[in-house]
Amino acid sequence: MAIEYFEKLPDMTAYKKLFDTTGWNKWYRASAGDLQEALKQSWYALCAYDSGRLAGFGRVVSDGVLYAMIYDLIVAPSFQGRGIGTEILNRIISRCNNAGIRELQLFSAPGLSGFYLKRGFMVRPADAPGMRLKKSDKLKIGSF
Repeated sequence: MAIEYFEKLPDMTAYKKLFDTTGWNKWYRASAGDLQEALKQSWYALCAYDSGRLAGFGRVVSDGVLYAMIYDLIVAPSFQGRGIGTEILNRIISRCNNAGIRELQLFSAPGLSGFYLKRGFMVRPADAPGMRLKKSDKLKIGSF
């Protein structure tokens, strides 16, 4: 059966299961409730389903005018290599272009930059803006 794409937030049980396949939760320790609250803040969300099963997901956080940031582009391991991630990314880019977003950036997991480089993204130069707060007791963030 063909993959179906829907512009909506996923069921949280299915999303938590998909999110956990990434290994990110060993740092984030996010509950289904945490993930639901995070996803509610999305400007755009896209789900990919195969016979009703959540196979992939991607979302954008944006001000809707100038800036957009892609987060959580995930494809379940058993569905990888079938073009789902590329299709999600293409649809996200199209949505941002149609909205007139001027700057599209993304947050990439370690080891996956090659996927994005092949699709028109570039690594920011070392002297370009873009930083991250160090892990501290004040703000408990993960470290990739």
